[in-house]
Amino acid sequence: MSAIAAIPHRRRGILARLRTPEIGGWAFMVPLLLINALVVFVPSVLAVAASFTDWDGIGTASFIGLDNYVAMSQDSAFWNAFGHNVLWTVFFLVVPMAMGLFGAFTLTRIRRFRMVYRVVYFIPYIVASVVSASIWRLLLSPDVGLGGLVGLNFLGDPQLALGSVAFINNWAWWGFLLVVFLAAMQGVDPRLYEAAALDGAGPVRQFVSVTLPAISPTFVFLGLMTIIWSFLSFDYVYVLTQGGPAGSTDVLSTLLYRSAFGDLKAGYASAVGVVMAVISGVFVVAYLVIRRVRRWDV
Repeated sequence: MSAIAAIPHRRRGILARLRTPEIGGWAFMVPLLLINALVVFVPSVLAVAASFTDWDGIGTASFIGLDNYVAMSQDSAFWNAFGHNVLWTVFFLVVPMAMGLFGAFTLTRIRRFRMVYRVVYFIPYIVASVVSASIWRLLLSPDVGLGGLVGLNFLGDPQLALGSVAFINNWAWWGFLLVVFLAAMQGVDPRLYEAAALDGAGPVRQFVSVTLPAISPTFVFLGLMTIIWSFLSFDYVYVLTQGGPAGSTDVLSTLLYRSAFGDLKAGYASAVGVVMAVISGVFVVAYLVIRRVRRWDV
């Protein structure tokens, strides 16, 4: 008698179910889920709990209820940073999205060296943000860079600093949007363009009437990613200005970092982080609702 035959029928049924592709897939997912639980879920729960405490990040935390959130609502530094995040989001929803769309549409009209252009545009995105920001800081320096030639302190003038940081960040971001938009445009049915051309539509009309509707799921998804990323932006701002001068480039992430590690207000910083997470969550839920209603695959 074989070993399998010796196993009771009921137990053989359980083993058969364990060998199904679904169970096997979940088995391979277990390590990843455990890692995510350790580095995402557990810290998130602890951060929410810490937001209701007065804690310096080292000693014992004391429960203070909603005091951190009340203090945040009355903190001019918070509203200053929040306002910059809103401006940042509007800028990146308009300028790089338009540049990415235009660049992708232009590349669809180019037959030669298209891959070369895609690589050139994508390189700034894959370069480490710290490296890019450090190079741009030297390029715009009022001592040894472009700032000295034109007589402007791009990163030291409160009127120019936020726009300068956004420009540098956009230099790295819009190439990513271009590549994604180009991939979406290449998936549009060519027969739609042929039908539009037969109706007398030119390139611009084809873009408005054929391309944009066809890539609308990708457009909305990238818009969602841009909003979330804009409210979580940190690296370029911190490396270039650290939120200065005089708070003119401060965003919620730099306020959180300074509160936690500079002012030793880990409880307040956790409250700021919770607000950032809630804002991002609202947009994610809105996207999921739109995706379900429109039945998008993206």
